[in-house]
Amino acid sequence: DVQLQASGGGLVQPGGSLRLSCAASGFTLRAYAIGWLRQAPGKEREGVSCISNSDGSTWYTESVEGRFTISSDNAKNTVYLQMNSLKPEDTGVYYCAARIGGIMNWILAGYGMDYWGKGTQVTVSS
Repeated sequence: DVQLQASGGGLVQPGGSLRLSCAASGFTLRAYAIGWLRQAPGKEREGVSCISNSDGSTWYTESVEGRFTISSDNAKNTVYLQMNSLKPEDTGVYYCAARIGGIMNWILAGYGMDYWGKGTQVTVSS
């Protein structure tokens, strides 16, 4: 049974940090790019970051560059998103998603990912 299990969301003050985890089961990460999209209330879902598990290349949307770091532990079949210096505009539901191939496949997939995890809520507020 293929599954992506997302966790790690929560409420944090501006400037704080959170680490999201996306644990994959039922398939091997190495052939896939895995990353995170987020959706704020009233807005379209947008790609945040992804990592290619075949070559380790990464991508970040401009608004999180330098604050977020994505990493992958292939032994644990888990991808992490370390989010630092969080801002209120980072608030939203974060979804992990997998797309076969490299990061460009993932970026272009939009809603057409191969696998989705359930969302985890991230709220940045004082």
